[in-house]
Amino acid sequence: MPPGCRAARGAHMRIGIIGAGHIGATLARQFARIGHEVVISNSRGPQTLQALVQNLGGGVRAVTPAEAVAFGEVVVVSVPYGRYRELPAEGFDGKVVIDTCNYYPERDGHDPDLDSGATTSSEKIRDQLGGADVVKAFNAIHWENIRDRGRPKGDPERLAIPISGGDEDAKAVVAGLIRDIGFDPLDAGYLGRGGSKHQPGTRLYGAELNAEEASALLHTHAG
Repeated sequence: MPPGCRAARGAHMRIGIIGAGHIGATLARQFARIGHEVVISNSRGPQTLQALVQNLGGGVRAVTPAEAVAFGEVVVVSVPYGRYRELPAEGFDGKVVIDTCNYYPERDGHDPDLDSGATTSSEKIRDQLGGADVVKAFNAIHWENIRDRGRPKGDPERLAIPISGGDEDAKAVVAGLIRDIGFDPLDAGYLGRGGSKHQPGTRLYGAELNAEEASALLHTHAG
């Protein structure tokens, strides 16, 4: 797929991951397992990730954050929210960006815009990335569940993962990835209002629910 083209739903994709913590590394393993080409990066340099990529397997490679953006048709941002301004400033045009970040004031410092509810962390990250097509996902599920709880389609214990975003095609790509690793996507709506329904402090955050249960909760309570 030529650089700058939108990732195709269900196709083999190049996925760049920024952030090598629990969520970033677990997604790298899962996406490589289902056949995607994956690179992973952190703020300290590829040389610090050699043991991790050996453990991940699946041909995952360590690169710089800028290289991860350039490589990925899908780019996963999985960094502490308080450091989102350190993300590469360019290269996101035409990419599907998955935002897994959460705002924790005790870790990130207080952000008046978020404390007042004037906006959401995902909207601020979207603006930082030049208005990229951001989809918020994987922020409301424990990383151990991403690692261990994938189930076949139709299994009553298959967990739902809420997603939100403003671009329907981008959401479809992310929803496909979620299905392929053994979970059910739950569309929470647009990035701002939808994302606020599965951020920390909401009943969907951290909930271990199947799609029917999560949908019922989503539609009876906004946050």
